[in-house]
This record gives sequence, structure tokens and C-alpha cells, in this order.
Amino acid sequence: MKYVIALLLGYLLGSLSAGIIVMRVFGHKDIRTMGSGNPGTTNVLRVMGKKYALLTFLIDFLKGVLGAYLGLKLTGSLNGGLLGGLGTVIGHNYPLYFGFKGGKGIATSFGALLCLFPLQTLAAFLSFIIVVAITRYVSAGSVTAAVVLPLGVLLTPSASVLAKVMVVAFGLLAIYRHRQNIVRLIEHRENKLSFKSKG
Repeated sequence: MKYVIALLLGYLLGSLSAGIIVMRVFGHKDIRTMGSGNPGTTNVLRVMGKKYALLTFLIDFLKGVLGAYLGLKLTGSLNGGLLGGLGTVIGHNYPLYFGFKGGKGIATSFGALLCLFPLQTLAAFLSFIIVVAITRYVSAGSVTAAVVLPLGVLLTPSASVLAKVMVVAFGLLAIYRHRQNIVRLIEHRENKLSFKSKG
């Protein structure tokens, strides 16, 4: 029962979509009707600028941390932490409070998994930075990280089979949410990250 509660608490927490809330508070519009339509950090950067993008990232990141922490404390196990974190990502992607139209869960996944598998997550983050720096495609970096992190956990002998399955679920969910970006990358239609965004 504790594991179910961890998942549900994570989902309710994750449903607090930072991009949507930040845009409504400061921009008085729905970020999902602007730019790429995604309520994540990259689209907020394009539409609102760096300051609001950073705020969006921090909130989404911290709710991932909190979701994993609540799962850990509630169940006393790594698997509970993963379940809480996974619930938070699902809530972010399909928010209860915003018509189930959310983001792609990268910042939230990063927060949750950094608590539980720090070395593997940092390695994935490094791969994200390298790919984005070379290509200027945030989506390419995100998909790369979504592959690298599960591989790192799969190669971790101390991780249980269930933990490995859940981390793979994190990665598959991220890749699924980027399916349209992957198509645009293949067709060379994906937007590159601009470093001359608003202040």
C-alpha cells in the first residue's frame, strides 16, 4: 500500500507543471499555445527568456527530487524512491490539473534519479551537455541522456532487477515523449537552441 501511495503522491506533485504556472503568473498566457507548445524549460526560454526558463527548470527539477525523497521516506526502499520519482514524471507529462497536457519530464527525471543513482545520472547529464553543445539540439541531448542513464544503471551490479526495470521505464517514457522531435531530427526540421534568447 505504501508503494501505491508513493506513486500517487508523486503523480499529484508532478502535476504541478512549472512552465504552465510560471507563464500564467508572469505572462498571463498558456505556454502550451506558444512556441513549440511544450511547457518545458526550452520553450519557456524561447518565449519568456532565461530568467523564467531557469525558474521553470528549478521547480521541475526540485519536484523530481521531492517525489523521489517522499517515496524513499514512505517505503524505506530505493524501489519506493524510484516509484515516487516515476509517479512525479508521469504527473509532469500528464498533469491532472492541466488537462493531462504536460511536458516531457527531462528536468523532473533528472531531479529524481540524481537522488537515487547520482553517478549514472551525472554521466547522462554530461552526455546531454556534450550533444547539445555539438548539435544545439536540446531534444537530441535529452534522448541521448535517456539512453545513457538506463544503460549505466543496467551495468550497475548492485541495482536490483526491479530498480533496473523502473529506470528503463524512465528512459522509455522520455524517448516516447520525444517521438515527434525524433521525427523532426531525422527530417532536419527540428529547431536548434538559440543562445541569444531574451534576458
